[in-house]
Amino acid sequence: MTTAAYQGEPGSNSATAARALYPAGGELPCTSFEQALDAVTLGTADVAVIPVDNSAAGRVADVHHLLPESGLFIVAEYFLAIRFDLMGVPGATLDEVECVRSHVHALGQCRKVLREGGWRTLVSDDTAGAAREVAQLGDPGHAALAPPAAAGLYGLDVLRAEVEDDPDNTTRFVVLSRDAKLAPRTGEPTMTSLFFSVRNIPSALYKALGGFASSGVNLTKIESYQMGAGLNASRFYVEVEGHPDDERVALALHELRFFSTEVRILGVYPAHPHRLKS
Repeated sequence: MTTAAYQGEPGSNSATAARALYPAGGELPCTSFEQALDAVTLGTADVAVIPVDNSAAGRVADVHHLLPESGLFIVAEYFLAIRFDLMGVPGATLDEVECVRSHVHALGQCRKVLREGGWRTLVSDDTAGAAREVAQLGDPGHAALAPPAAAGLYGLDVLRAEVEDDPDNTTRFVVLSRDAKLAPRTGEPTMTSLFFSVRNIPSALYKALGGFASSGVNLTKIESYQMGAGLNASRFYVEVEGHPDDERVALALHELRFFSTEVRILGVYPAHPHRLKS
């Protein structure tokens, strides 16, 4: 039985993603992304299910700093449609609500309903945690923005359903494992994730990425971040369509390595069907 660690409480979006991926598996809720990744490293969990970006809020802060240092490997991706319900204690009404609690990203993804209600907001560590807090308070003046599963889990009433600003709101999760289980080359759509650091020379990034352009390899994501407080060259996180054994990808990676001080493959995994629809 696969045990999946995730950041958040039962009823959170991460818990929903973990259950969808491993319906017969165990769950290990964690208070932080670091704790979830450490659980896999230490063997307490088999995999970690971690959100990396959201269609409305962008990338999840800190995750890309943690991934290269974790020593773990991406073995799968999963896209989850994000739904938020406004929920309160049993018997509460919208007219009684004065304060809405949720994670900062959820509050940012439900701005319209918050403006309509004119409610003050409080930031919680987790969306499902906000629902738990409201249940514990027992105050009809407090409501939570949380995934639909949290209402039944914490005994709350849904005051208004599906209040997210964007009906296409989607979060992408990656599954991380201790073992580098690279997907075999089968001809099916495949994604490759990697980190690299360029040489400290003029036009290094342009030259490093030139192989992808000349080989016709599509980069679906490129993000940079600075390591430490010095003036070292930036590190880049890249996702490309294709398998490292594909001729075009192999040529692009060869040129990338020539202009880089470090290239590390973080994962080779099947493309999720949601990506193919998009």
